[in-house]
Amino acid sequence: MVGSCLACELTSGAREPPGGAIHETEQWRVEHCVGPLGIGTLIVKPTRHVVHVADLTESEAAELGPLLRRAAQVISNLSSPSQVYVTLWSSGPVHIHWVVQPVTSDQETGACGPALQAAMFAAGAAVDPQEAARYAEQARAAWPR
Repeated sequence: MVGSCLACELTSGAREPPGGAIHETEQWRVEHCVGPLGIGTLIVKPTRHVVHVADLTESEAAELGPLLRRAAQVISNLSSPSQVYVTLWSSGPVHIHWVVQPVTSDQETGACGPALQAAMFAAGAAVDPQEAARYAEQARAAWPR
């Protein structure tokens, strides 16, 4: 699916997320978000192209919960947010992925949840790739073994 799926391009190495992979298993990959959702926002995605949650294998599904929990723990430890959002993103032929996002109380004074994420995309504030790469390095070092 490389060429038509950003998630596959990032997994295959056709494009590199800031800082590279933070954590990888045979079935899953964690990396820093390339979109405007802020420094410290991680993406958790299957390594294979999957469009529907129902299409996850039993093994992929069993690994998902603990992996999301670890990603949220790493973010909590590095960023001390007031909340960590964990949201599923999927649309059309796009690879499913979970956005694990630190959110501060200042950010939550306006829109919350999906409305906050939509507002962040509408604002289109670019994330500094070097800053995101530094965060990815810290997250890799902090990842539970």
